[in-house]
Amino acid sequence: MNYGRLAAAAVVGAVVDMAYGFLVYGVLLRGQFGQYPSVYRPAEDMSYMPFLFLGILVAMFAATYMYAKGYEGGSGVQEGVRFGAAVGVLMIGYVAIVNYAVLNIGRRLAGSLAAAGFVEWLVLGLVIGLIYKPAVTATRRGAGV
Repeated sequence: MNYGRLAAAAVVGAVVDMAYGFLVYGVLLRGQFGQYPSVYRPAEDMSYMPFLFLGILVAMFAATYMYAKGYEGGSGVQEGVRFGAAVGVLMIGYVAIVNYAVLNIGRRLAGSLAAAGFVEWLVLGLVIGLIYKPAVTATRRGAGV
């Protein structure tokens, strides 16, 4: 495993995820979140943002590690998109559908969260796949006698 590339992919993935989250969840879906003021923190309350950043960074290290362990030696783009699609489907089930069942939110927001989460992980898988490269292993040579 290439730990330097793993760390780089995790950090870049975290930055990309924060930008994606701001654009999609903070701007594009803001109106939908605003329909549920008793469920979500107000946009003005930034006191918990360090936890958001920490959570994203921890998750990116875990995701990048899982990608590296499942890397099959193909193109980084193909491997990354395949990984991102798999995690995206996981997020649809485990986040969007579960949140719809547990939180007092409507179908429209749940559907938006599912679509946004799937695209988010396609992008993140691509980023991880483009940056992570496995460590080059030295080939052992026998003594030529």
